Amino acid sequence: MPIDIETFESSPEDRLQHSGETNADRVMRFLAAHPDQAFTQSEIRDATDVKAGSISVVLSRLEDRGLVRHKGNYWALGEVDDVAAYASMLESTRAANDRFGEEDMDEWLEHAVDDEDEATE
Repeated sequence: MPIDIETFESSPEDRLQHSGETNADRVMRFLAAHPDQAFTQSEIRDATDVKAGSISVVLSRLEDRGLVRHKGNYWALGEVDDVAAYASMLESTRAANDRFGEEDMDEWLEHAVDDEDEATE
């Protein structure tokens, strides 16, 4: 999946080696590049390389969050305010990851409080 030239110019080389881009990111990036069009699931799947078994779930989750709209067989980018909030959150997360490093889920789980342990104390 291509990246914009600003990201290319401003990103350190190690960040460009593995984008960590999710299927939802790919779909949102594609739809954001075509805000005046609506697409079928198969068109979005083909354009984003999201697997056939995943595209429906990805689109449904994005719709639940108000990031895409669905009518008949077609999907389009969501309302401007919802998409802007998503883009802001995504950029903030990326900036935090660049500054502090990405989170390690195993490390978090080592320190997580188990509800059962907390209830018995």
